[in-house]
Amino acid sequence: EVQLVESGGGLVQAGGSLTLSCAASGFTFSSATMSWYRQAPGKGRELVAVITDAGVSTNYADSVKGRFTISRDNAKNMVALKMNSLKPEDTAAYYCNAHYYYYARPYEYWGQGTQVTVSS
Repeated sequence: EVQLVESGGGLVQAGGSLTLSCAASGFTFSSATMSWYRQAPGKGRELVAVITDAGVSTNYADSVKGRFTISRDNAKNMVALKMNSLKPEDTAAYYCNAHYYYYARPYEYWGQGTQVTVSS
């Protein structure tokens, strides 16, 4: 059974930092592209950051570039999102996403989400 379990969310003041973690199991983690998405109330889900399977390449939404850093540890099956200089507009539920191909068939899984609230 595939599981993605996020942790690390919470309430923080503007300008503060949080680190989200996602523990993965049930699939070959080192073969998956891992991403963080977020969804604010009344808005659609948006891609925040993505890291390739070997961790060689990363990409970020313009709104978080220079403030957020995605990383992964393939030995521990974990991906993290370090968030600095948080702004009230970063308030959202954050979701871990795994995407990989197995015998040319795509698979995609989501975690249950962790809430991040940034107060002004």
